[in-house]
Amino acid sequence: MSDLVPQKNENTPTSTLAKQGVAAVGCLAGGAVLLLIGAFPTWLSVTIGVLAAIAGIGAPIVSKDKEDKVPGAILAATGGLFILSKLPILGVLANICLGSATLGLFGLGIWKGIQFIKGLKARS
Repeated sequence: MSDLVPQKNENTPTSTLAKQGVAAVGCLAGGAVLLLIGAFPTWLSVTIGVLAAIAGIGAPIVSKDKEDKVPGAILAATGGLFILSKLPILGVLANICLGSATLGLFGLGIWKGIQFIKGLKARS
């Protein structure tokens, strides 16, 4: 637990603060986007799901960087879940997965934001 709470005279490195801040904003924005897209009409959610799946599959193909494969797979899976969420049979399971992902992103964003703020306070 001591690694989560900075000590009084311990400065958090700038690179760590930057990663925590970017992760907090990205997770909160991602959760908000999932929440908004889930509220769209069926045709728009399916269209966005198809575009996300195509972008997720195409990202690792266009970029040869290995770090683009994981976000691409996550984007493709999210697009697939949006498509499945509008089907009558698999919609319930897909909606449960999307709801869990939304809550997870919000929770992680809040957690990273708290770490970021504690790190900033430790620096002052």
